[in-house]
Amino acid sequence: MLVIEILNTREVMRKRIGRLGDRLVGRVLDHETEVEKAVIQELETAFKSFGIEANILSVEGMELTVNRLEVPLKLRERRQVIPPEI
Repeated sequence: MLVIEILNTREVMRKRIGRLGDRLVGRVLDHETEVEKAVIQELETAFKSFGIEANILSVEGMELTVNRLEVPLKLRERRQVIPPEI
């Protein structure tokens, strides 16, 4: 199992939408959710090309500390990836 914590979601959104759009980040757009959606899409594409079957989960409220991962799961999105048969 993999856990990926994206640390710079605000900076990623700032690069994608520019400085003017940066004013909207946090007010209108949720930068974490938007970056997660983009990463999920890229993972799905990559997994399919490698023939990997997977469940990709976007969850809210996880806390990652030095020695512990606290996971009060509130599922935002679930996508099952099944590659096409070759």
